[in-house]
Amino acid sequence: MSSTLEIITSDALTCPHGFFTRKGGASSGIFAGLNCGAGSTDQADIVAINRARVAEAMGLPPATMTTVHQVHSARALAVTGPFSHRPEADAMVSATPGVLLGVLTADCQPVLFQDPRAQVIGAAHAGWRGAVDGVLEATLTAMEGLGARRGQIVAVIGPTISQAAYEVGPEFLDHFRAEDPANVRFFASGPGDRLLFDLPGYGLSRLRAAGVVRAEWTGHCTYRDAARFYSFRRTTHAGEADYGRLISTIRL
Repeated sequence: MSSTLEIITSDALTCPHGFFTRKGGASSGIFAGLNCGAGSTDQADIVAINRARVAEAMGLPPATMTTVHQVHSARALAVTGPFSHRPEADAMVSATPGVLLGVLTADCQPVLFQDPRAQVIGAAHAGWRGAVDGVLEATLTAMEGLGARRGQIVAVIGPTISQAAYEVGPEFLDHFRAEDPANVRFFASGPGDRLLFDLPGYGLSRLRAAGVVRAEWTGHCTYRDAARFYSFRRTTHAGEADYGRLISTIRL
């Protein structure tokens, strides 16, 4: 496979960043491409090669790559360098140049944050549970702890599962309606009693309600484009044993 990486970027973010697709990696088989998930059953040395390629594409040595053990929580950590072991969390913030923040996804929202004036960045893994529990707001609060100001922060949601591909049951709607009756606006009718949930729409709403003036989604659906993105849900529907993880990164 070609080692040419494909990196999606946003004009909203002015520091080096990238939502990496699966193209250009060393993995093969069901993981074919740039699988950066150390938690997958892919070969560990191959995953390390993929992560090193990402770091190099971001202009930093592989040792600067900083990731956490993601558990769908609302925990955000302030970091100054790579961890000796990966703590359980789902977001990181930093004001330290040369630290590469990375989050892994395969349908969940990767969200990159920047306060360009205060020179503070953040990265969050926001599935539906983490978003409901407040991981996006926790990231903003942690950035403020490093000197950021909420009204200056830009947030961009990268490739995630789109509403057209995110079929859920009525009990899922009940969970969101209990949190806020207005959340029904993020659901559309699907086949039978099924509903279609707008995860990026919900994420953008949470960000804007929290005071982020500029919040955007790149518009890429992980489920619909198998050539470019890994997808947990697509893998499940296909009956495959495991799936790759996309990486999204940001640095000062």
